[in-house]
Amino acid sequence: MVVHRLRVDNTVPMALFERSTPDGDVSLYYEEYGEGFPVLLIAPGGMRSEVSFWSGTPWDPIEQLAGDYRVIAMDQRNAGRSTGPIKASHGWQTFTDDQLALLDHLGANRFHVVGMCIGGPYIAGLIETAPDRVASGVMFQPIGRHENRDAFYEMFDSWARELGPVRSDVTDEQWSSFRENMYGGDAFMFNVDRAFISACEVPLMVLRGNDLYHPEPTSLEIADLAPDCTFVADWKDPADQPAARAAVESFLAEHT
Repeated sequence: MVVHRLRVDNTVPMALFERSTPDGDVSLYYEEYGEGFPVLLIAPGGMRSEVSFWSGTPWDPIEQLAGDYRVIAMDQRNAGRSTGPIKASHGWQTFTDDQLALLDHLGANRFHVVGMCIGGPYIAGLIETAPDRVASGVMFQPIGRHENRDAFYEMFDSWARELGPVRSDVTDEQWSSFRENMYGGDAFMFNVDRAFISACEVPLMVLRGNDLYHPEPTSLEIADLAPDCTFVADWKDPADQPAARAAVESFLAEHT
């Protein structure tokens, strides 16, 4: 394990966490802000999920939360500045293992997790794998399976085509198997099913999605199924943002 500390200025601590796995070496880029109870941020962007995408969201949770929490924002494997092997057996659990390894390295035993888009299933995966470690989960417009599988296949293929020129080590069969493991199943959140959400004891907050990749029915089902869920219908428009931001802050504070 090797940690390279980087800085682009005096205010943004950036680092690469490197670890060895049975499939090869993984390098995870992350940034840390603030102090206090840890909050893991999982950015939108699908397979391209990286820290920089937060700047294009209705509001940036890094800026919102860094005054009260230890905010840990990361690029997922093979997105942004993070790299790692790609194997036919890889899928949702591969990313969960990366996330938990980073938190272990940083000494964050218990944490909140806030995620947008693909962050929804990643949150569910963390809860499924380490339920005692997740204090709460905030899902901004979570992705889900609702007459849209082809859109996710195309999103994956677009990402794979971008990586293709520098990933000659990955065969067509490996790409295909990896894609199927991510988006080919029947779970309504792609990696967990309704029964899991119905039995989830970790407090959740869902901010409603309303488009092809973030179908409203998925947000509504999570809110309906989860035993302890706070639902926010309107949060994107400038007029709705102050109340929605306050709701997120109150939810996290309640469960810290």
